[in-house]
Amino acid sequence: MKASEAVQRYFDAAADELDLSADMRTLLSTPEREITVQLPVEMDDGRLVSLIGYRVQHNRARGPMKGGLRYHHEVDLDEVRSLASLMTWKTAVVNIPFGGAKGGVTVDSRVISSREKERITRKFVDEIHELIGPDKDIPAPDMGTDHEVMAWFVNQYNKYAGFNPAVVTGKPVEHYGIPGREEATGRGVGIQTVKALGRLGRKVRGATVAIQGFGNVGSHTAKFLAEAECKVVAISDLSGGYYNPEGLDVMEAVRYAREHHNSLAGFPKAQHITNHDLLELDVTVLIPAALGGVITGENAHRIKASLIIEAANSPTRPEADDILAARGIHILPDILANAGGVTVSYFEWAQNRQFYQWNLNRVRGELDHMLATAFEQVWDLSTERKVTLRTAAFMVGIQRVARATELAGVV
Repeated sequence: MKASEAVQRYFDAAADELDLSADMRTLLSTPEREITVQLPVEMDDGRLVSLIGYRVQHNRARGPMKGGLRYHHEVDLDEVRSLASLMTWKTAVVNIPFGGAKGGVTVDSRVISSREKERITRKFVDEIHELIGPDKDIPAPDMGTDHEVMAWFVNQYNKYAGFNPAVVTGKPVEHYGIPGREEATGRGVGIQTVKALGRLGRKVRGATVAIQGFGNVGSHTAKFLAEAECKVVAISDLSGGYYNPEGLDVMEAVRYAREHHNSLAGFPKAQHITNHDLLELDVTVLIPAALGGVITGENAHRIKASLIIEAANSPTRPEADDILAARGIHILPDILANAGGVTVSYFEWAQNRQFYQWNLNRVRGELDHMLATAFEQVWDLSTERKVTLRTAAFMVGIQRVARATELAGVV
């Protein structure tokens, strides 16, 4: 099943519950625009390579479109299309005034130099600058990109449009970014993990947690949950998993990764396991925070966690979702669980439009409030309608987008 087909399946399940008309289903599930561009880029060794870049603008019924820009060797149009759709529902679930978009370039970000990455970024802006902007479509960092890429992006865009920092979010604080953006997605995952444990009648203190992925999202999630007195027993990256049933020292792991080129390879005081093994550990909470599609029909029967928090985008395949639901395992879906990043991106965009700097306490306070509100709405709807949390989250998002579409009128 393709990524876009998986998202459509979740959309259809929620649309059935909402009794959405066939015409509205087609309108809301079809992207408004799909852009494919060629990016001829000179590499450091003098070679000229032709890369392919994508931007899918899914829906703007509730405001300018919003979505990340990823550099990854597996990026294709179908993946970008599915992620753009998820962004539409994600922004609606947390009730921020954006629509959904997504972009990507098919390139292995691990093997290109910083200068090559900068040239790719500037070339991509050259190709799409007329179709983006603070009131049209606002990119942000994603897999393979970061605050530095966003700074290059703004600089290149400004050559066409003049000073306009609100064209992207996730920028360095020194370059009109906002404090707390880097931690936002992981903090949001942590906030909602604590709330979900409470709703399930489980104690937060001592709850065991396994986190697949120790990049920006996974590491900030681990820090938040360790501070909340959960017991983080397993973490992982490309080098594999690191497991200690007595609990890991999260800050020691953060320092170790920082000192070893962002790698956990060789991390002491832990048993080395595979990333697949980590998913099947006997823990209270499992948090996939790396790639999509890691929980499948093959391993879903072996998942032992009673609660899964989707910090990554689309980590659970639809066939696995059905198996886990039948087993009574609660899944907080990606469109809610990892919405902290886009929520703080909204704060950054608002700050840029006002030319007024927010402080970290305000960012955290507003984030906590907005995510808590969204969480309670989704959980209550799930309980009331006796549907999964994923279907409830899609219902909230679809209903808001459909209502905005109806109020604006379709001409």
